Amino acid sequence: MNNAALAQVFANIGDLLEIKGENKFKIIAYRRAAETLREHNREVRVVWQEGGLRAIPGVGAAIADKIDELLTTGRLGFYERLKEEIPPGLIEVMAVPDLGPKKAALFWKELDITSVPALEAAARAGKLRALPGMGEKSEAKILAGIESLARRATGRRPLGQAWSLAQDMLAFLRGLAGVEQAEAAGSLRRYRATIGDLDFLAAANAPGPIMDAFCAHPSVARVLGHGPTKSSVEFANGLQADLRVLPQARFGTLLQYFTGSKDHNVKLRELALKQGLSLSEHALTRADGSEILCATEAEVYAQLGLDYIPPELREDRGEIEAAAKHALPRLVELGDLRSDLHAHTTWSDGALSIHAMALAAQARGRVCLAITDHSQSLGVTGGLTPERLREQRLEINREHKRLGGGFTLLQGAEVEIRADGRLDYADSDLAALDIVVASLHTSLRQPREQVTQRLLNAVNNPHVDIIGHPTGRLFPDREGADLALEAVLRAAAASGVALEINANPARLDLDDAPAYRALELGCLLAINTDAHAEANFDLAHFGVGIARRAWATPDQVINTWPLEKLRAWLASRGPGGAARLPVISGAPALKKTAAKKAAAKKSSSKKAAPKQVAAKKPVAKKAAPKRAAGKQRPRPA
Repeated sequence: MNNAALAQVFANIGDLLEIKGENKFKIIAYRRAAETLREHNREVRVVWQEGGLRAIPGVGAAIADKIDELLTTGRLGFYERLKEEIPPGLIEVMAVPDLGPKKAALFWKELDITSVPALEAAARAGKLRALPGMGEKSEAKILAGIESLARRATGRRPLGQAWSLAQDMLAFLRGLAGVEQAEAAGSLRRYRATIGDLDFLAAANAPGPIMDAFCAHPSVARVLGHGPTKSSVEFANGLQADLRVLPQARFGTLLQYFTGSKDHNVKLRELALKQGLSLSEHALTRADGSEILCATEAEVYAQLGLDYIPPELREDRGEIEAAAKHALPRLVELGDLRSDLHAHTTWSDGALSIHAMALAAQARGRVCLAITDHSQSLGVTGGLTPERLREQRLEINREHKRLGGGFTLLQGAEVEIRADGRLDYADSDLAALDIVVASLHTSLRQPREQVTQRLLNAVNNPHVDIIGHPTGRLFPDREGADLALEAVLRAAAASGVALEINANPARLDLDDAPAYRALELGCLLAINTDAHAEANFDLAHFGVGIARRAWATPDQVINTWPLEKLRAWLASRGPGGAARLPVISGAPALKKTAAKKAAAKKSSSKKAAPKQVAAKKPVAKKAAPKRAAGKQRPRPA
């Protein structure tokens, strides 16, 4: 059994125990074991043979004994007995979005439903609505969830699941004798939110020993092909990968070709043909058969009369035309980030204190951190009541002084947008905060008009500065809300609220296509880590990658701005654009202005929702970003 198969057994046990109603700590233990086994870079079978199971983080004596039984006998008695008590098909039923163990157990006990096809048939026949806690709307949601499940069955994986393995393999390849350069290509290099397989490329004159070492790597569970310049393997976590090796002189065309995308490469080959050249991974070839070798990608593009095109832009969305006119934008980079405006501490569900989180952000070059612990109604996170919010302000002020003048702490909150459309704090509480992030976490399966209106209420609230992870999606199990996104983006452009690209690879929300459209309409973006622990700050590059795919420039991302500009923007937020206030150097916290408070009285977060989601088309506050030769930006697919 490979790592993926082992992990699946423990994940299934956790699900079956939950259906059975077992102790939640036992359920959590099995799910943690599943996650650990799935993500472990070494093949667990090899670790087991070495007697090192207990050295794997999260694997205690009981879990180690069960792994030993599985790898020794190929089966697990505990799991088999559990499957006799509870039909294993219910695990698939629980994979339907928003369908938890209680409902899965209800459908099984009342209607003998033990599979997704049986569940779909019962829902279409109207048999679910008569059950306790069910109705026509619940039935419709289940059918929508089943359709969503089918759409997700693409075989692609979240970028974050493959990233660490890819970096480990690159470090391994770069350390091999004879390797002059090694890179990961494909969707991973282009920072797509999901990837298929991994592509590794190496520059070397003697590929044989490199291929042998790659195929013998401890993370490899199965060798699928072993050739002179290409090998294919399957890792212990189920991911497949190819390695290709060519001399350094040909590495530019190799890297360009296998980075993709397919549509970008087709357009590039067409351009080459018009110039009497053919383009392959080996070289640019003239009509007489002579080759133009390119050691770098920049040489490939230059030979075709183009500026270098960053990998994130290579999707055939107008980047080749812009490169021909020397009109590509200067994309935002990781080094441009000065602030992180969405972070959590032990005041709610974070792992570290305010002081520790500030030091972690400071160590990564940030000059400003917004503490945005959860609001009160998100009980599972220990959200803050207004009273605790005021207590936290005192600590933030103390920590700001303790950190000295080179670093700024802001007090904010990640405020829940409730199911009824109201924000989780009164306007007076929101007005006392330096920054407000409003987010959807619950009731994401509401009808489109209803969930869209909830988000519009937040966008139009004068106290809200940022909309956090706008769709609420979570990889790989939860799709985002079914939003009328165009209406939301237009409203954001009109109100001036910033839209977050949440850098956590479990979210990457907004994704690149809606972020691109947001910029086209004149919206601002914020790239935040949503950090709950120190290591989370290191996820910022994922958000930057998505922003680059959206053609974002530094001036369009509020947390690249100098602190004075950010403070002025926060002070000016509100209906009609309150006058910008002078920045007080070293101020411990940015108070909401009197002008903003006065304006807020005219627009309560509890106001009645309009009847139509997009009844009126807002006018953007600023012109859309300029692009190549003054032409409209090409729209992403």
